[in-house]
Amino acid sequence: MSTDGTGWVAERLQVDGAIVYCRRSTQGSGPPLVHIHGFGISGAYLMPTARVLAKRRINVVPDLPGYGRSSRRAHVLGIPALATAVLTLLDTLDIDRAVLIGNSMGCPIALEVAHGAPERVERLVLVAPAGGVQNQPLSRGLRQLVTDVARESPSMAPIALPDYLRFGPINGLRLFHELTLFPSLERLLRTPVPTLAILGGRDPLMPPPARVRELGRLADEHITIALLRQAAHAANFSHPEELAGLIELWLDGALTRGTPLPDGVRLIDPHRDAGQG
Repeated sequence: MSTDGTGWVAERLQVDGAIVYCRRSTQGSGPPLVHIHGFGISGAYLMPTARVLAKRRINVVPDLPGYGRSSRRAHVLGIPALATAVLTLLDTLDIDRAVLIGNSMGCPIALEVAHGAPERVERLVLVAPAGGVQNQPLSRGLRQLVTDVARESPSMAPIALPDYLRFGPINGLRLFHELTLFPSLERLLRTPVPTLAILGGRDPLMPPPARVRELGRLADEHITIALLRQAAHAANFSHPEELAGLIELWLDGALTRGTPLPDGVRLIDPHRDAGQG
């Protein structure tokens, strides 16, 4: 275990016989916030938002098995296996219940955990919940992915490029294909725990606002939908203050229609906004 002197520790944990690299803040109260990264990349790009949230709550940012600084795997784990790895990590850290904050593929993983073990999940935060019909067929999903690369902050490249190269293009393609087939929408609409879905207004992998409102009318009351207008897919890296503020308001029960929000951030009310484009 090592510390960077800012209230965070980095540790290498034994999880099912493999090493999992994990960053963890040490101060705060309430259920820990566990951040789950996207495909092919480590948890490092989630740290800007996690550091803001760590001012009040304990945060855990792992590199899932086979990613980043965690030990390599003989084969790439699919979404269900990664969800099992998250549960095993919670056991290793003695976390009974957590708030799961996923980005991209981290959202299907978080949803898989919540559906399989709802007693372990306090709440879900799904930032850019990719997967399913919006990203099908695979060729369309790949075009969306290429478009998003051009929209992300260039300062993310020093993190993303080494991670993707280490993970490997063949592994990345296989896992992205699995992501496009995952029923993210169906799992989201039937989530068993309170859920905040946050979309980027410039994210080509997400449906347009009109479609989001249409889908919102199918959602249960315990699902809240918000929009970061200027964000692309990796809002956790590019818009940490806005994203963390939104999450904090929601966790505190203060995210309502009348809540003052920063410029470029708004709630999507599927009924009130029905006639808007």
